[in-house]
Parts: sequence; C-alpha cells; structure tokens
Amino acid sequence: MSKLMEPGVVGDGVCCTPLSGPLMREDEAVELAGVFKALADPVRLRLLNMIASAEDGEACVCDLTGPFKLSGPTISHHLKVLRNAGLIEGERRGTWVYYRVVAEKLTRLSGLFALPVLTGT
Repeated sequence: MSKLMEPGVVGDGVCCTPLSGPLMREDEAVELAGVFKALADPVRLRLLNMIASAEDGEACVCDLTGPFKLSGPTISHHLKVLRNAGLIEGERRGTWVYYRVVAEKLTRLSGLFALPVLTGT
C-alpha cells in the first residue's frame, strides 16, 4: 500500500501551499506574481545569488556593484525591487548597506513547486 506524503512540509512542520495544493486566493496570487516579476530579471537573479551565497550570509552593497557593467544607482534600483518583493533585507552600517536573503520567503517559493510524492509503506 502506498501513502501520499504531504508536499511543501519543511523539517519543523512549517508548510507552504504548493501549486498542486488547494486553490490559491487572489491576494496570494498577486503577491507571488510580484515576487516572480522581481525575479524575472537576470541582474536581480545574479544579485540574489550573490547575496545568498555570501560567506557570512550577507553582502555589502560595495561588493555587489563590481561584477556588473551598471551604475551604482541602477544596482540600487535592482536591490530595491528585491527588497520590495520581500526577498532581501538590508541594514545600514555607516555609509554601506549590508543585504541578506529572507530565508522564509525563499523557502516558501521553493515549497510552491513541491508535488505529492508516493512512498511505499
């Protein structure tokens, strides 16, 4: 006999509703569409990757501008879009801002694509 495992369940039981789960409310769809719109840009994807993979879990804006052939204000705009989507948060220290990913938001996004898995019992 096989058992259907609950999709989207994270280690401590925190769950996010996967796309294959119950119908999504309109406000949830609008919020998620904004997040996907923020991610639908190669520069923002690279910035998010750089922040997520930073050695101490955070990256200084001073380290995020070098790899791009873009002006500082353009990088700041992209970071603002990621912040407004709730994917990153920043903390000002002196003249620099340090960014870190919002782990809960990324976990929620990854849970969206979880499909039910059949396991043997």
